[in-house]
Amino acid sequence: MVTAYEAGEKAPSIDTLSRIATVLGFPVTFFAGEDMDASLLASASFRALRSMTSGERDAAYASGVLALHLAKWIDERFELPAPNVPSLHEFGNPEASTQALRTEWRLGERPVAQFLSLLESKGVRVFALPTDSRRVDAFSGWQAGTPFIFVNTSKTPERVRFDLAHELAHLTLHQHGKPSGRTAELEADRFAGAFLMPRGSVLAHGPRNPSLGVLDQHKRRWGVSAAALIHRLHEVGMASDWTYRGLCIELSKRGLSYEPNSIPPETSQMLTKVLNAMRSEGLGHAAIARDLNLAVDDLSALMMGLVIVPVAGTGRQPTGHEKPALRLVN
Repeated sequence: MVTAYEAGEKAPSIDTLSRIATVLGFPVTFFAGEDMDASLLASASFRALRSMTSGERDAAYASGVLALHLAKWIDERFELPAPNVPSLHEFGNPEASTQALRTEWRLGERPVAQFLSLLESKGVRVFALPTDSRRVDAFSGWQAGTPFIFVNTSKTPERVRFDLAHELAHLTLHQHGKPSGRTAELEADRFAGAFLMPRGSVLAHGPRNPSLGVLDQHKRRWGVSAAALIHRLHEVGMASDWTYRGLCIELSKRGLSYEPNSIPPETSQMLTKVLNAMRSEGLGHAAIARDLNLAVDDLSALMMGLVIVPVAGTGRQPTGHEKPALRLVN
């Protein structure tokens, strides 16, 4: 019967539709809305596909579809920067490609302080992935001439920046579909490292054969993880094979979720300005969600970690007689 509903061969009764909406957590109006264009997702690829569950993959895909729905809504109401992400697949290697793109964007050799804002200024639309897809780092693609990146914002700020740069590589190097698989992923990693840590900047300011403590102090200059920085130092000849292997062992013991001397998370200027403009007209998240036929939680999930969003509470009101759950710590 569900297959018949999806194929348009049968229509559910009002009672059945209401029950479906309740179980799936969507407003009834969502199912009567226009079909959503998900052609961008047909060519999406995931780095952790083997370790990813089908539920995580489907949640990421579904989040991408809803993000495209939100992006269309925003484009109809606001004038956003035109896309300026050139195709660089003809350069042949990631190092030359990053130099070409930095020249195109007039960045020179300096580090990029706010990478997310830079992407948005070049017309890239960035949205968050659901937190229940933790093994999905990010994915990207083109939709009607507009570049999109979907990123897991639950990672460290350094990881999020690197994932954004990795997906930028796919947008500019692989938008024609070649190469693919492991080759494309390695190229995207090299591109991300070279773009965030330009060779000239690293040679001028990077530490030679550093210790882990020194690495943690210097990585903030480029807004990258200690692991990304030691890899780049080794790549440009500023860290010996011995130093590189030793630090990789130390960093593997530390784990990916721990990044001392971390940078602050970056925020989306585009989404912030959109939300502020809507608030000035007296329209908050709930009004936007209604206009999109979405639940507020689903709308918030698309922006989680990119802007301040409302979270669901318990609905329980304070009585005024309760003491705060605090204790003094010496």
